[in-house]
Amino acid sequence: MIFDGHNDVLARLQQHAVAPERFLTGLPDRAVDLPRARAGGFAGGLFAIFAASEMDGDHGVPIAHDEAAAFTLAALGRAQALAAASQGAVRVARSADELDRCRDDAALAMVLHLEGAEAIDADLASLDAWYAAGVRSVGLTWSRENAFAHGVPFRLPSSSDIGPGLTEAGEALVRRCAQLGVVVDVSHLNAAGFADVARIGAAPIIASHSACHALCPSSRNLTDEQLREIARSNGIAGIVFATGFVRPDGADDAETPIAAIAAHVRHAIDVAGIDHVGLGSDFDGATMPADLPDVAALPRLLDALRDEGLTQAEIEQIAWRNWRRVLALAWG
Repeated sequence: MIFDGHNDVLARLQQHAVAPERFLTGLPDRAVDLPRARAGGFAGGLFAIFAASEMDGDHGVPIAHDEAAAFTLAALGRAQALAAASQGAVRVARSADELDRCRDDAALAMVLHLEGAEAIDADLASLDAWYAAGVRSVGLTWSRENAFAHGVPFRLPSSSDIGPGLTEAGEALVRRCAQLGVVVDVSHLNAAGFADVARIGAAPIIASHSACHALCPSSRNLTDEQLREIARSNGIAGIVFATGFVRPDGADDAETPIAAIAAHVRHAIDVAGIDHVGLGSDFDGATMPADLPDVAALPRLLDALRDEGLTQAEIEQIAWRNWRRVLALAWG
């Protein structure tokens, strides 16, 4: 049973106006659907809603609040329609108890996540509405600037020490999310913003889909000190599968062995401890290794973790238990 910190299938369904029912019967051009989830032991995850924008070189062009909010509202409606059409096979999970019920009933648990906070107004007036609609996780930024934070460009070799920290609105958002019980995700956030989240200390730090800078020096990856800060906060780092963030050369190359992902899991465990590492694939959002193209292939990754020397109990922590514990702590 596997919980995954990040996939983009909801955003893709919305972008291409795909009928929710197709998720239930199979999406051959996507990495996540219900039949393959059942085949691979994929029991749930953070389902991202990402309002895409144009690229300007190695970073995204900022997107307007109104545009992001409209896309997000429509995608949330599509998620609810998908859950309704599934007759209980797919559910929106809003609490740790609901995660447990999904697990017990063999239902796929969707935790609704905003990748980039642009859909939230700078005064935070809409945050409670998104919460009421089921959102339980917010990534402060994608790799672009917004009213709350600065995302890192896609650079290698590079650190994430690029740009200023959180804005005043960003600090208020972090605190309000903690009050509501909404996860704050630091993946894509720059170093100064990460440090501000740690300084505020309102909730566990969660990096939903990042890897280790020590093994791949991408601006998107976590330094060892950031991994230790995540552990100090009782948070979690979900190790991404995207080839450009796990290969030492940063190549966007499907001919990347699954062992490269397992090596990042091992490094994160060595630095942060076994309690603070999970999985965060980025399925349907990035290039995956050819041997790990979709959720049906997830057992191959578990085999690679065994090859790295992890015990069965440790694999169960990485695959489900750590995410469940940290989400319960963040949600209250």
